[in-house]
Amino acid sequence: MNHATPTWWKSPRRINVIVDNPSWIVPYAHELVDRLNQSGDQALFCENIDAVQSGAVAFYLGCTTITPPDVLARNQRNLVVHESNLPQGRGFSPLSWLILDGNNSIPICLLEATNNVDAGNVVYRDTIEFEGHELNAELRHRQGEATLSLCLKYMSSDAPPVAVPQAGEPTYYRRRKPVDSKLNPDQSIREQFNLLRIVNNERYPAFFEIDGIQYTLKITKVS
Repeated sequence: MNHATPTWWKSPRRINVIVDNPSWIVPYAHELVDRLNQSGDQALFCENIDAVQSGAVAFYLGCTTITPPDVLARNQRNLVVHESNLPQGRGFSPLSWLILDGNNSIPICLLEATNNVDAGNVVYRDTIEFEGHELNAELRHRQGEATLSLCLKYMSSDAPPVAVPQAGEPTYYRRRKPVDSKLNPDQSIREQFNLLRIVNNERYPAFFEIDGIQYTLKITKVS
């Protein structure tokens, strides 16, 4: 159930969409800005938190730093998207970690941004369903589409949707590094296929070492 509509929720609303790094999600963030503007709101894309303007809502997508309280105070609502069953799986690269663990049903949440990583109240929970063959670009595309869907659903509500606190003991994922793309040459491709699914052929390609020599292995889908 939604609360009565506050004045700041009435159209046209000023909306900030922030991506503070050259993330794969940038094109989806621009699409979100375009679609919000087409619907009658006033949306702005921000490359860093200094560009955030005062307004109704700020979406922080794929950001790598915690937004300070004075910046959060510029908007009535501050929201992030996270791919895990919060409070489990807070932190970095949850989609990659879940795929690596053999999951193809990936929880995704829209939640309020706070001073603590992924600890805010949750507005929406949904699931991204994969079949198990999707590689990095396909995984990211579905992730981007799901992110758009949650953000647009929020903004299409008649009143600001109500968020509920997370319940349970949190767990955390660490930041992934290029070394995490290392394959074991003594294991089969099938055994390591989920790792091959999440590597990026350019930024963090799969690699292995034999007799002290390092080799890079790139993967593409033929059919």
